[in-house]
Amino acid sequence: MKSPKEIALDKKIIKLVTSYPQACKFVKALMADAELHELQEYANIVSIRRLGFNDHGPVHMREVAVNALTMLELLRKAGVRTSLEENEAGTYEMSVCAVFAAAFMHDLGMSVGRADHEKMSCILAMPILERILSEQFSVHDRAVIKALTIEGISGHMATQRIHSVEAGLILIADGCDMERGRARIPLAINTEPKVGDIHKYSANSILCVTISEGKEKPIKIDVNMDADVGFFQIEEVLIPKVNSSPVKCHVELYAGVNGDRKRYM
Repeated sequence: MKSPKEIALDKKIIKLVTSYPQACKFVKALMADAELHELQEYANIVSIRRLGFNDHGPVHMREVAVNALTMLELLRKAGVRTSLEENEAGTYEMSVCAVFAAAFMHDLGMSVGRADHEKMSCILAMPILERILSEQFSVHDRAVIKALTIEGISGHMATQRIHSVEAGLILIADGCDMERGRARIPLAINTEPKVGDIHKYSANSILCVTISEGKEKPIKIDVNMDADVGFFQIEEVLIPKVNSSPVKCHVELYAGVNGDRKRYM
């Protein structure tokens, strides 16, 4: 059963894709897939309870999808073409499908473990993706969306070079989901100090992350925090992902403590 937070995020996602009928149908099918939802839930159990990490489950994957689709639409509004469009390999609507699918399944591999979880995510996502794609897309479109989705999933940790705008959005969208809600549960149930706690404490200082239209570039990311420890999350997690993304040239990044802003790019 979906939580109220998941349901609210599903509504946000549908609103972002409602203008694209085929993509909207695809998105709804993935959202309704029972096997996918169970994998998302189990990934969170392993991440939080077994490994002591932040949320990597159904809420996180939905947050990343909202972030990625929001940025994709901002690029479209600014006249920036997706890689599929630029290479004449597919349509904008196909890009929407791939961006959503990659965001929505990028952390399924956390159900196996942290090491190489990007690759594990690809393995777990593939049969679900093939099953849903086969219901509504041509052979060519299935092949392209599948490949682009896998690029987005496999590249979301910036450990593998990516080359498309679509995959580049997954990197940044993932890095932007760092508000304190992600760290609340692991901080509550894991009280013994250990290596890596800085990630949880830094995330817990992030009040909000907003993604909107920039003044100079299509995408503006603004991070507000209540303690300086949050700068660790920005400088060690978000910025390396932005720097590794083909979308970097389209991003403005601001951060600050209680309104005192600093521009990073």
